[in-house]
Amino acid sequence: MEGKKQRRAAANEATIRDVNEGIERGQWPGEEDSPVGFRCECARLGCNRLIELTVREYEEIRAHPRRFVLVPGHEFPDVETVVETGPRYVIVEKLDQAGEVAEQHDPRG
Repeated sequence: MEGKKQRRAAANEATIRDVNEGIERGQWPGEEDSPVGFRCECARLGCNRLIELTVREYEEIRAHPRRFVLVPGHEFPDVETVVETGPRYVIVEKLDQAGEVAEQHDPRG
């Protein structure tokens, strides 16, 4: 995927990540181990799939600004590498320009 597309895809994913940050903030204290529906953070336009995670699981993923949680099969090998696979989700890490954009758009950074 060329640089311009990488940057645009990463910016779209960062927007979805902002939505997930809001979902996380909306949880009651003490419910860190309760399942919550987070949005798939993939680059597919129009994707609105939910992934059930606990706040703790989401926090582990978000500890790395280049990492995103996706529905299995929604990964794009040109711009990301799979770092973990599970039955409900995959965790990817953005590469190259997409990774730089992810870091720049990280609200925690």
